[in-house]
Amino acid sequence: MKAMRITILAFIVFALVLFTAGCTQPAATPAGTTPGPASTAASSGTVGILYTQGVGPMPGLLATSQVDGYISWQPVVEAGVESGVGQVASYSKDLPPAGKWSDHPQNVFVVRQDFYDSNPDFVNAFSALNLASSQYITDHPRESAEIVADWLAGKQNFTYGNVSVSSVTAVNNSLPTIRFTNEPSDAWKSSMNDFVQAQIDLGSINGYLKNGTAGDKESLLYNFSPYQSAETIIATKNVPTPPVVKAPVTVGYLMAVDHSALFVAVKNYQYFNDTYGIELKPQDPTKAKPDVADLIVNGQKVAEVHLVSASAGPALMQLAATNGIQMSYVGAPPAIAAIDQGIPIKITYPIDNLGSGLVVTRGAPVQDWQSFIAWAKQRSDAGKPLVIAAPGKGSIQDVMLRYALKDSGFATTEVKI
Repeated sequence: MKAMRITILAFIVFALVLFTAGCTQPAATPAGTTPGPASTAASSGTVGILYTQGVGPMPGLLATSQVDGYISWQPVVEAGVESGVGQVASYSKDLPPAGKWSDHPQNVFVVRQDFYDSNPDFVNAFSALNLASSQYITDHPRESAEIVADWLAGKQNFTYGNVSVSSVTAVNNSLPTIRFTNEPSDAWKSSMNDFVQAQIDLGSINGYLKNGTAGDKESLLYNFSPYQSAETIIATKNVPTPPVVKAPVTVGYLMAVDHSALFVAVKNYQYFNDTYGIELKPQDPTKAKPDVADLIVNGQKVAEVHLVSASAGPALMQLAATNGIQMSYVGAPPAIAAIDQGIPIKITYPIDNLGSGLVVTRGAPVQDWQSFIAWAKQRSDAGKPLVIAAPGKGSIQDVMLRYALKDSGFATTEVKI
């Protein structure tokens, strides 16, 4: 009992300090079956989905048996494993349909079109910094893990029960599950189209993208000009100094390893200034998680940049809709859904591929997706359906989980606690 109390307390502290906290009251109760194709006449069973509006509560909910598993971004996937309360059932690349998500898009960089139209050189310079930072992470994973762990944990360890785990170790173990890439290749665009179709099949896209032609969809979704300009800037190491942006620019992100390009750019600003002539210099470098930085190009400050985190991708897109943020790192499905709803943003290039995972309670009879489905059917047949926590409804993790369950013949029911 003492060990259990320590474990629970540690995860509550973990959730409050590291991530956005959410509801953690017991007793999950059904709140209606998810509409659309996820509810089928020939269902193999039912799985409940609990939306936590962020990933912070997930390990604590699993440790206290309020959920049977969770699907999350990194480093919360690895946190569940290293703590001893969970085990990976499937990384996102192995979710069904078989082979569809083997190198799936995860996060993208979006820009409000009106902001780009008024400030193209600023967006191009910021994009060049993203490309340079992504390459730095690939070339220097250990140094990057330390930077990211500092941003996420303020140099503190993650503590699980009576075992203390280095935050650097947790992030280090997360990085191999993510592929940082910025190229909007044909394969990437094809996989993005798979996400569009998945969201149509799930009933979460009913607007501009649903019935458009392939050309219409591409025109609505993308503006690759910032990527093309950034590529040239990085190749030549010649950055045109943008005109000064008088009003502060607000950039959205999540407290996720996926968004490491931002963290590394800010915390390692001197390297990028010395190498490329671009820096996103924090106004207070002593902060573990800076919230205001200056974009400096060729020694000239061109904008004050405010950095705003949210609980999940859909919340970032709500901010974009009201011009609360002008640019954002965000999951692919929330960006797609936002564009479908007419929010005036464009996807400019990828930030990373892969990087999500389904974690289930330690000791569950699960080694992969097939054994997870067998467990889910057994529990559903016994009248005790599994409850899996997901971030915001419409997040990439939510879309992938519901689509995988639909492919396996399962209905989904939203539950509350």
